Amino acid sequence: MLLSKLFIPILKNNPSEAKIKSHQLMLRVGMIKQASAGIYSWLPLGFKVMKKIEEIVRQEQNKIGAQEILMPTIQSSEIWKESGRYEDYGEEMLRIKDRQNREMLYGPTNEEQVTEIFRSSLKSYKSLPQLLYHIQWKFRDEIRPRFGIMRGREFYMKDAYSFDISDDEAFYSYNKFFLSYLRTFKRLSLTAIPMAADTGPIGGNLSHEFIILADTGESKIFTDKRVFDLNSNETELEKNSLQQMRKKYEQYYSVTDEKFNKEEFEKVVSEENRLITKGIEVGHIFYFGDKYSKAMGASVDLPGGKKDFVKMGSYGIGVSRLVGAIIEAKYDDKNEIMKWPLSVAPYDIALIPMINKNDTSALDKAININKELIKNNIDAIIDDTEENFSSKIKKMNLIGTPYQIIIGKKTDGDLLEFKETGKETQNISLTKIVEIIKKQKNSN
Repeated sequence: MLLSKLFIPILKNNPSEAKIKSHQLMLRVGMIKQASAGIYSWLPLGFKVMKKIEEIVRQEQNKIGAQEILMPTIQSSEIWKESGRYEDYGEEMLRIKDRQNREMLYGPTNEEQVTEIFRSSLKSYKSLPQLLYHIQWKFRDEIRPRFGIMRGREFYMKDAYSFDISDDEAFYSYNKFFLSYLRTFKRLSLTAIPMAADTGPIGGNLSHEFIILADTGESKIFTDKRVFDLNSNETELEKNSLQQMRKKYEQYYSVTDEKFNKEEFEKVVSEENRLITKGIEVGHIFYFGDKYSKAMGASVDLPGGKKDFVKMGSYGIGVSRLVGAIIEAKYDDKNEIMKWPLSVAPYDIALIPMINKNDTSALDKAININKELIKNNIDAIIDDTEENFSSKIKKMNLIGTPYQIIIGKKTDGDLLEFKETGKETQNISLTKIVEIIKKQKNSN
């Protein structure tokens, strides 16, 4: 794609209203545009990154047997009154009325809606377990939206729900999602640590937040440094191995501030292994048993004619928030370089030809190179502007293409000036470049 034909409204300087680097970068390179307080339009560059993240999340949900559905953004108040949360949820819930004066709401989460779907559709234990998920817009009326899409009012989220016949089976489902989240964040090149967390307005007595370290994070965390040395390589969804996998993480003290106990922390973690810092929540999972199923009458028939309420869990990932979280984790503030993982980068590679009005040979060469890249499913952006090399490279560093090909005076014959963003240039053939990028893409 030619840069001149793309809708990428790049700003020369960081917007004064943006206080953290993800908000600054997303506004500066035209990924988003504010529509109102805490609400943003997603422009082509930002939308492309978010959709790539969404697809990775979807793939990992599918791998554990979760089935995708799509629930509405607008929900009836009646099901929330059944669960008892309509009044309790607070002012973050946007309550509205339709023309028949029926009370409706813009969904902040979907426990009630999915429970209503389940109870009206399935009646036998033989249908269990069920793992359902959707990826949909949510709205929470934050009293003070800030930090761009990191603490906005409208956000794009994957939320999943499990339905099981017993606590034992429900913990198995919980562990499947636990592993799925570790895999998801690994594919996004993020080190996300599961930490025991408060259940908040969702309810229940078991919960983990998945946190990435960041100075701009709003979550204060207390952890044993040794947890960062763990690596989950489980490939099978066998019950015992999943249980052992979770125990492997839980052996080390890792909690958010709501769960923090100073005496316990100092007792079980040696001084040299203690880490007190801030992080960004990128995922949150809950187990709450029959909290919603009992209140809403979601039961199944058991052998022998008895009925019992299903055991449930819910599992959220902030898809739109992950765009900002990756920036916070990967942006090189000193050199103004965005290091997107190749798995979610808006473009795989930038072609940067030196162009002037009297000589378009470099641009012609870039276009021919791109034809070969297209054949190999490599997505390239061509900077066809007449700016100088320094400005072009700075621009592509901000956009965050993982690789660059520079086409100028030193480009001769079959060798091209190729570089990975932030590293030294090397002169290699187009065939070798294609091989490098395809190998990296396949590893994701």
